[in-house]
Amino acid sequence: MKIILLYGGQSAEHEISIISAHNITQAIMYDLYTVQPIYITKQGQWIKGPEMKEPSIGDQQLIFQESEKMEWSSTNAPSKGILIRPGDIQEKEAIVFPVLHGPNGEDGTVQGFVEVLGMPYVGAGITASANGMDKIISKALFTQAGIPQVPYVSFDDVEWKNQQDSLIIKAEGTLLYPLFVKPANMGSSVGISKAHDKYELIKAVEEALKYDRRIVVEQGITADECEVAVLGNEDIHVSCVGRLVKTQDFYDYSEKYINNTVEMEIPAQLPESLCEQIQEYAKKAYQVIDGSGLARADFFVTSNHDVYINELNTMPGFTQYSMYPSLWKATGLEYRDLIEELIQLGLSRHKTRSQMKSFES
Repeated sequence: MKIILLYGGQSAEHEISIISAHNITQAIMYDLYTVQPIYITKQGQWIKGPEMKEPSIGDQQLIFQESEKMEWSSTNAPSKGILIRPGDIQEKEAIVFPVLHGPNGEDGTVQGFVEVLGMPYVGAGITASANGMDKIISKALFTQAGIPQVPYVSFDDVEWKNQQDSLIIKAEGTLLYPLFVKPANMGSSVGISKAHDKYELIKAVEEALKYDRRIVVEQGITADECEVAVLGNEDIHVSCVGRLVKTQDFYDYSEKYINNTVEMEIPAQLPESLCEQIQEYAKKAYQVIDGSGLARADFFVTSNHDVYINELNTMPGFTQYSMYPSLWKATGLEYRDLIEELIQLGLSRHKTRSQMKSFES
């Protein structure tokens, strides 16, 4: 079977996607699969590279430059590929592995496209992807499921333009500084800022609006950040709980993925009963967004052991520094076996959906 690896993309998380794709190529069972890399440029072009029967040398080798032929670079440098139309990836006996983060990657758009092609794919479906990516929608669903969250307010760019003063009054009247301002549809801390006063709040909203027209302003709290890896379709499994060891209040994109200053405590040194509660909330969140394949559930845990869900990431990073594969490794599932399990879950879901469509017709 062929694995069609989609990576890159037009979101601000383009570079993370490439690094994740490189790491995944290191773990593919090449005795069972060949890999067809498809690099999506920041401009939205789809460039097809040579088939892979062994791991890539480095992440830069997976960046393809348009050419009349396909050819690997002999070093960790951009390779040659041919420009294709998105629909050209369609073929039988293949599964799509969309290693795409952020908008146009994990928000349901590429998932819908692959379903139109009638192909199986790895990861969450359309509904879960859209629900998980949208912080405003996911917060409404978490509330419905009875999962605790920190207080927040939300609004869009039109409301901000026409009612800025009243929105500031609302935020300051219902929330306490510091506040975290986030684009509703973005991940990896892209576009997120911390505000300590009205001036910083306005500046933070303007920054977030560069990435999305809908904004979430959350109450800042003093808490540890803990995460759980979720895996499965109907049969849901959760990993042990991991904790981010913080040396500063907030880690932005650079600290997470460029400077790699974030340290992980796996498993988290927390009471067993607290870990079980976090894992149960992770399962609930996964179910309420209609999760399948995989997700990483992120939580805040205070010194009093109060637990608040932050978000559910339906396509977490697979870099060497990423929490998701590290959590599964600590739970007993090695990276190589994790990739294989994700492939099988994608095939299983596609088979089930195909049977349902056959029944409907």
